[in-house]
Amino acid sequence: MSYSAPAIDEKDILPRVANGDERAFRWLFNEYHHRIGAYIFRITKSHELAEEVVQDIFLKLWTNRDSLSAVTNFDAYIFVISKNHALNCLKRIACEKALTTEIGAVGYELQIEEPEADHERYLLVDEAIDRLPPQQRLVYLLSRHERLKYSEIADRLSLSRETVKKYLQISTESITCYIRKRLTISFILFISYFI
Repeated sequence: MSYSAPAIDEKDILPRVANGDERAFRWLFNEYHHRIGAYIFRITKSHELAEEVVQDIFLKLWTNRDSLSAVTNFDAYIFVISKNHALNCLKRIACEKALTTEIGAVGYELQIEEPEADHERYLLVDEAIDRLPPQQRLVYLLSRHERLKYSEIADRLSLSRETVKKYLQISTESITCYIRKRLTISFILFISYFI
């Protein structure tokens, strides 16, 4: 079979990919990754996020390749999962920004009441970072403090981009959760003092 045909013959290619044919999968990737990337970019307005989503989608396709033989319209299928994945990424980013804003707002409110609150907030963030497992802490610091991209962190630590991305998600959630708990406890103690 020739893999340089101008259009996909889903009846032939997809079952081959489903059976683990790496050449067929490479052809599928080469046929679609630019189009999917452009489509995702229109949704996300970010080249880095579009690249990340495309990699995630093709990784997911390969991981779940056995289900591809049941797909009857691959073009529609890949664009639907691409759109869903891009929207999920945007939601996650919006949630992270909202949490950061919320933490900043709480810190700002505390700062109005107490001048050293800013210093305390930084100490709280440092505490949360110190509680992370060593590898997650290192990835977090390289990303947030040194402003390195996923690929740069991956190269420096000999990790995959996926691992770097996952570590950042987990560490951000852990830090946010830790700060929330500590602020909640502080607020309860503050309120109970006046009751």
